[in-house]
Amino acid sequence: MSYPDSENAKVLLIAMIIISFVIASSLNVYPLSPSMATLRPMIMIMVLIFWLLFQPRYVGIFTAFTIGLIADLLLDTHLGEQAFAAVVVALVIKISSIYVRQLNTISAWLIASLGLIVFQLNLWILQMAIQNTFVAKSALSLLMSIISWPLVLLALRKFVR
Repeated sequence: MSYPDSENAKVLLIAMIIISFVIASSLNVYPLSPSMATLRPMIMIMVLIFWLLFQPRYVGIFTAFTIGLIADLLLDTHLGEQAFAAVVVALVIKISSIYVRQLNTISAWLIASLGLIVFQLNLWILQMAIQNTFVAKSALSLLMSIISWPLVLLALRKFVR
């Protein structure tokens, strides 16, 4: 038996997922001074990890690939670098969430930290292989992303049932 409110809630949730990615992408490209830009958290990937953890039914591998391609275009990286890294993160999140029985704030933070570290390691490896460059300053961005993960959790948690 289908309830009319459940269909409305599904549409509202999908709209909220799309809106959160639009806001994250605008925050990701917001102009900052060069010294502050190195401290910018990886907001799009943080939002992706949040939805992978809390709404795996609607956000999966294809969404991760799409968000990665959008991030490639927005951040002017080689096409496919962030898409590949986002897909690897999605796989790691999916596999690690199988082993977590109760997803509380601390376990979500640990899984998100694992996902962020995997994402940055993938980017470093890909940049070394493709461009023969290593950007160590992006470790500050990784650190800021791990530290600011609870803010993303706080902002988006109210939209999860």
